[in-house]
Amino acid sequence: MSNSPTTSRWVSVARAGDIAVGASRLVRLDDVPIAVFHLADGWYAIEDVCTHDGGELASGTLSGYEVECPRHGARFDVRTGAARCPPAYEPTARFPLKVEDGAVFVRDDRWD
Repeated sequence: MSNSPTTSRWVSVARAGDIAVGASRLVRLDDVPIAVFHLADGWYAIEDVCTHDGGELASGTLSGYEVECPRHGARFDVRTGAARCPPAYEPTARFPLKVEDGAVFVRDDRWD
């Protein structure tokens, strides 16, 4: 049983052309903030929440595959959501993402 109306359903959250390579954008899937990253080798989506203190990740500095939380410097791997250094120790959620016909789609399947 699903806890979210968008569970297992792809939802268009942005136009691909609106997010340049090396950039990120904050989008929402229901009430969940999601940071979408467009890197040279693909697209990634993680929950826009630092697990240390709730800081926003989409506005953080991106270096390679790591985004740094602007609050206290915790870093997360945008491919997996894994916490890469203190003060964060827990991962942030990762979301399936696809790009079709110029649109970016995200799905929240955490409650399936």
